Amino acid sequence: MFSPYVRRLRLAEALRKLREDRNLTADEVAKTVFQSRGKLSKLETAQTRPEAFEIMGMLERLNVTGKEYDKIIHLARTAAQKGWWDQYAKVMGPRQRLYADLESGAETIRSYNQTAMPTALQHPDFISAMIALDECQGPLDYIPERMAEARARRQQHLLKEDGPTYEAVLDECVLHRLAVPAEVMAVQLRHLVSILTDKPQITIRILPHNVPIPGGFLPKSSFSLYTFPDPADPQIAVVDTVTTDLILTQRREVARYTGVYNRVREAALPPAESLAFLERMADRLIEQKGSGL
Repeated sequence: MFSPYVRRLRLAEALRKLREDRNLTADEVAKTVFQSRGKLSKLETAQTRPEAFEIMGMLERLNVTGKEYDKIIHLARTAAQKGWWDQYAKVMGPRQRLYADLESGAETIRSYNQTAMPTALQHPDFISAMIALDECQGPLDYIPERMAEARARRQQHLLKEDGPTYEAVLDECVLHRLAVPAEVMAVQLRHLVSILTDKPQITIRILPHNVPIPGGFLPKSSFSLYTFPDPADPQIAVVDTVTTDLILTQRREVARYTGVYNRVREAALPPAESLAFLERMADRLIEQKGSGL
């Protein structure tokens, strides 16, 4: 179990180190290994899937042998593998493909959600409501039906018995500020309750809107933290922004987000109280809908 994207990150680091150890510039390496400067740059920043035969040729021209050669070739082969999400490459959007890739190899996932429900735990009706909100902001860069299908695949992976341990801190403001119909929000909350009841590896903690978070500033955005079973794979923090996702692998940066996560987790309700909160909120929404409010 591994994430091809994480292996591309490791391969990128290994290739940069090879170049730096030889005191070569990127242009010099590109000429030596008969690669374009642009292709080499994409390999060193994990922006492209490697071709194993190209990496083999590169290592041979740089006189890399022995265990170092074997290690880098193994990284290249695993980094080049495709996952189920590649079937949806043109229809699910690049951000969801990244999350599906990371989830495929994760051992643990922790997330702080201040703007939306945990994406891979959304009910189909809620997904449709979120697509409608997205359409309000401009043309979609994905096909809604296929995107929803891909999101269901992500949920299947998370909920299988040998799936990753998943814990999410959900800011209460999400339940009040997302402009989705009350009945849809109620369906989504009951969907979460069902998952939490049946799947012990999934935990959600509600962060009440009136609870202070001691120890520092408030979180500035939603983010997720990933660990992987291979100790050589780096821990990763992915920070959600309006236009893109920031991928952090430096230990200091990941540690800072881990600290923020621990603070919001400590301030949030325990799992049992959070489950009861979701049930009460769903009942209240149904009552309000029935009374015409």
